[in-house]
Amino acid sequence: MRFADLEGRRVAVWGFGREGRAAIHALRQRCPQLSLVLFCSAGEVDAARAFDGALEVVAGEPDAATLAQFDVVVKSPGVSAYKPALLAAQARGTAVASGTALWFGENPDARVIAVTGTKGKSTTSAMIAHLARSLSVRTALAGNIGLPLLELLDQRAELWVIELSSFQTGEAGPVELGVVTSLYEEHLDWHGSRERYVADKLKLGDVSGQLLVNALQPNLLALTGTHPQRLQFGQADGWHVAGEVICRGTQQVFPVAQLAAPGLHNALNACAALAALEAIGLDALAAAPSLARFRPLPHRLQPLGEHDGWHWVNDSISTTPLATLAALESLHGRTVTVLVGGHDRGLDWTPFVEAMRNAPAHAIVCMGSNGARIAEALRAAGVACPLALVDNLAAAVAEARACTPAAGVILLSPGAPSFDQFKDYAERGRRFSALAGFDSAGIASIDGLGIEGMQRG
Repeated sequence: MRFADLEGRRVAVWGFGREGRAAIHALRQRCPQLSLVLFCSAGEVDAARAFDGALEVVAGEPDAATLAQFDVVVKSPGVSAYKPALLAAQARGTAVASGTALWFGENPDARVIAVTGTKGKSTTSAMIAHLARSLSVRTALAGNIGLPLLELLDQRAELWVIELSSFQTGEAGPVELGVVTSLYEEHLDWHGSRERYVADKLKLGDVSGQLLVNALQPNLLALTGTHPQRLQFGQADGWHVAGEVICRGTQQVFPVAQLAAPGLHNALNACAALAALEAIGLDALAAAPSLARFRPLPHRLQPLGEHDGWHWVNDSISTTPLATLAALESLHGRTVTVLVGGHDRGLDWTPFVEAMRNAPAHAIVCMGSNGARIAEALRAAGVACPLALVDNLAAAVAEARACTPAAGVILLSPGAPSFDQFKDYAERGRRFSALAGFDSAGIASIDGLGIEGMQRG
């Protein structure tokens, strides 16, 4: 769908987060005659009216009859495509669009690498952009990583690196290369089932000329085996990690120890980034040394430093139990107290519980709306480490201080979303940093968003 398709039609915007604001701004630029209606929460009404005085602002979630009054609803990613009211309105003829879909409609010839995955998509996207810029390719980094595509609507780049959540993969395309970093269970509340989540995630393959996937995940390989141009990273004859080195086949390329982003999973993310560059014809070997200058993204296994005798690590982005296990693995051999729990989406914590039964952390502090469920499972399994259950993050940090020895690590890796107590994972991470005694303002930004790099002649 293009902006020109909206002229003379009845259009509503659903959602007033950053994506919603970007959509309103772009609609005003491209379709100034449109009368726009915005659906948002009651707490956002005043801000919405201040943002655009010409908006008709409606508080609360619209029902099917209300939505059916519009020809097009431009929804934000956080609004599930499977809401009954939205599906009923579509059945009555209402079209559903998004900022992602509108950007792709306006840029059919853009050279795009689109990255998705349950975990690793943000770091991999940022690494691809960083590596491409090291080769003097003018590169855009945008999408779910924190910069809506519509904020760059009228700008130009040689290469677009776009992170897509599972909410957005069905709205994209076409793309030169799709990348799937990993595939686990997540966002069941938005998608409704694991099967639908997987199907939505893999919609990226439908619009990708080439599809690059993680060779270390048999389920992902099985699900993508019919793609006509499927590529892999993580396998021995391509980009992979062997011991402490990132390799291309038998060629040793980059020492893992020089990668500032810690953990084996981040070394594998680097392999995905290098393989992506190679897939579109760029010189990955020439770009690889610039991995040493890549700055890790905030809230993703972010070492905050030492304070009050403990080492603090902010992994607030962790929203699945498997992500928490990856965080603990990256700190193997150290004395770690891990803070887990948050918004309960009904995910299965059995793999985490079994891992802690076999090789427990120094201590586990459970918190948030699913904290009691996690603590109960850990106790039932007989996990042999100190275990505490508290209400909130502040209490969890206080408990961690009490049970962690000097020089130990206090790790926030919740394995659950933040929505029970915070606006998002970034707010949770900043609060953790402040509770630990650090300046939380210094960890708020992601390097490299937008368009950077020299335009080649």
